[in-house]
Formats: sequence, C-alpha cells, structure tokens
Amino acid sequence: MIYPDTMRAMVLEKAGNPLICKKLPIPRPSDCQVLVKVLACGICRTDLHIIDGELDKPKLPLIPGHEILGTVIEAGKAVKEPVPGQLVGIPWLSQTCGHCKFCLQGMENLCDNPLFTGYTIDGGYAEYTVANARFCFVLDEQYRSPSSAPLLCAGLIGFRSYQMITPSAQNIGMYGFGAAAHILVQIAIAQGKKVFAFVRDNDNQAKQFAKAMGAYWAGGSSETAPELLDAAIIFASAGELIPKALKEVDKGGQVICGGIHMTDIPTFSYDLLWGERSVKSVANLTRQDGLNFFSALKNVAVHTQTQVFKLSEANDAISMLRSGQISGAAVLIMDEA
Repeated sequence: MIYPDTMRAMVLEKAGNPLICKKLPIPRPSDCQVLVKVLACGICRTDLHIIDGELDKPKLPLIPGHEILGTVIEAGKAVKEPVPGQLVGIPWLSQTCGHCKFCLQGMENLCDNPLFTGYTIDGGYAEYTVANARFCFVLDEQYRSPSSAPLLCAGLIGFRSYQMITPSAQNIGMYGFGAAAHILVQIAIAQGKKVFAFVRDNDNQAKQFAKAMGAYWAGGSSETAPELLDAAIIFASAGELIPKALKEVDKGGQVICGGIHMTDIPTFSYDLLWGERSVKSVANLTRQDGLNFFSALKNVAVHTQTQVFKLSEANDAISMLRSGQISGAAVLIMDEA
C-alpha cells in the first residue's frame, strides 16, 4: 500500500506541558511489527497521569495514547497475523519479555521487562503507529467506529477488575463513574447485578449519567450507599476512597483498585479490614483478558458514550477530561474533515 512519508502527531516533550502538534516521519515496522493507520484513539485517565507527570518514567518525547483503533497497512516479514486490511485494536500492554517468572506463570501483565503503548513506546495520538503484532487484537468490522476505541483500555481494565470479584457478588459499588465504569455497568446489569455509583460530591450531572446508564443508585463519594456492598471497584485516583469503600462493603467484601495511579492512602483502623475484607490492585492486562472481554461482548450489547475530538484538539479534550466535563469517554479521530 502506498502511504505518505510523514504524519501528524501530538507529542509530549515535557511533563506538565501541553502536547505539541508535529509533523514526523511515519515509523516503519520491524519484522515482528505491523504499521497501523490510526482511525481513532481514546483518551484514558492514564494518559493524564503521564502528561501530568504522576507516572514519571515515560519515553520523552512521547506520542501518548493506548486505546488505539486502526487498520493494518503493512506487516513485518515475520508477521502472519494480522494482515493488511484487517481492523485491529492496540492496548496498553505492548510487549513482554516472555521469559521472566511472571511470563512463564501466565501472568504477563506483571512482566519484569514490559513495554507500554503511549508510555515507554509511542502510542496513538498520531495518524500512524507501529505495534507488536502478537499484542494486537484483531477485531470484527462491527468495531470500526471511534466509539469502539475506549474498549481497548477502559473496557479491558474495567473487565479485568470486574473479573476479580467473586461471581456471587450482587451489590457492586463503582467509585469514579467515567469511561471504564460506564462500560462495566452495562455488563454487570446484563448479569443481574445491582450497581451503586459513587461520583464527585455535588456532581449532579455525573449522578444523572450513572442512572441513565443503569446504575441502581448514584450518589456522592462521601455518601453512604442504601445497602451494604458485596464488592467495590475504585476507578478514581483518590487514595482516601479505599477506607471509605471498606466501610461500605459487607463481611468478606472485596475492594478492587482499578487504576494505575492513586494518591496516598490515609491510615485507617484495622476493624475496617477485619471480617475477611480485602483490598487488591489490578495491574495492566493480559492478551487473554482481551480475548475474554471481546468474547463477553458477543452476549452483551455495550454502548460507549463518547465525545469526539479532532487530533489537533487533543489539549482541549485533555483539559475537559481533567476537569470532569466529559460524561463517558473522550476520543480523538485522525480525519480532520
């Protein structure tokens, strides 16, 4: 396929600074990579942590973005799949070493020497990107829409967090009702669960959004749910929500932390943890998580609410997401028309 020599990309040169729109050479795939023409890239909360310097080990300069939806246009010599023309999703986990103890035990999400899309290698805030073919998900054509981009992280990490919960749990709390929670609530409801959504105090718009997406109850993060929870998932990056969630869950309850970054957790008394309650973090994802997630979507009609921005509007979209002005997910599209 014939394609140009250069591309537009939004580049982070220094943490805390706005992204800069640049014209860069289009990367060429190595033997094990594919070159992908990006259709859309979701803006994840993790991107904000990188841009703001809270995740402090990025490759710089960096093209952020790891919720990438695109079409393969060239494959390296060693690549058998995906093939040019196929639709793929490119997630956060870009590559693992394959030989550390975690990789050998089937826990590649904990690999000692991983690469991460849009953090340690360039990501999808660009017209083109390259990716390790073995870590791409080949997607059905039904996902060829910008609204599918958030599934590649918000959906995947949300689903991994959800799978950490005991299947018998019925009352599930979700703290931080953004991109991940608004996808996950639809899966939980389809499985007969009751979802209790906790949003920023006094954010009535977020409460209404959670209710519209099917939450049984929605309230501020300082409020008490009307029923004891069997489990809670924390997507917000506020460490003080851990003791709050422990107060809300019943004996044997689980508190799952679904974010990659969280502020310091305040001290709390042991009685909040006692009763076989537990706190567990979720780290990255595995390729099997992706296969399980997209398999589950065959049985659940999930609608992602997205606000679409042009690539050149990335800084505006980031600012709006940071200030809580976006319900659901923000997505960048590469077509400026």
